[in-house]
Amino acid sequence: MPQRSLLNLAWYAFLQRVLQVIGVLLFRVRCEGLDNIPRDGGVLVVSNHQSHFDPPLVGMGCPRRMNYLARDTLFRFAPFRWMIRSLDAIPIDREGIGLAGIKESLRRLKRGEMVLIFPEGTRTADGRIGRFRPGFTALAVRSKAAILPVAIEGAYAAWPRRQLIPRPGTIHVRFGPPILPEEAAGYEERELLAEVERRVRQCRAELRLHPVFASDSRCSLRERYAGSRSEPRLS
Repeated sequence: MPQRSLLNLAWYAFLQRVLQVIGVLLFRVRCEGLDNIPRDGGVLVVSNHQSHFDPPLVGMGCPRRMNYLARDTLFRFAPFRWMIRSLDAIPIDREGIGLAGIKESLRRLKRGEMVLIFPEGTRTADGRIGRFRPGFTALAVRSKAAILPVAIEGAYAAWPRRQLIPRPGTIHVRFGPPILPEEAAGYEERELLAEVERRVRQCRAELRLHPVFASDSRCSLRERYAGSRSEPRLS
């Protein structure tokens, strides 16, 4: 495990607590499925992407420290550069994660840390989950890390991508059962991709059963159906 200074650890814990307070007061943030988070070992955390809120939303509810990916262009803005460096963010290029980002993500997973990714590649345009881009599952397989599916609901309504300023709302986050390394090894790459996406969709469908999200029942039923389908296994 990496050795971080006490100051760095305290800073992360302080920010996490501040975000928890803000999240509860302004967005009634609630996290579910915390028992599904592995207590140790490398974990590739895979979430849908609804808004700019998403990285702190996933991190604030997790009892373990989260590693975040950040676009390399964000490091050019001095105040934000200081903030994301203080959180040990992993720089990625405009086209995706990039070779340097892949290597650093692998290093952190191999030494037993958690790394958060959004395989849709961009924030949703309409609140629905887009198709996952291939390639990210290799990080978990090569590092022998667990894959933890996560779903966020309500963040799109609070801060859609074409809105400059967020508005108060209700946001829930659900951590699903992890895919352990020995289970992931039994899948072909495209099967594993489909299974991770299915589990994230299922997590979101379960969140949408809450009355506060029940206004769009058609979308909820569609997500539940997508989450319940099983991809065929190859022989």
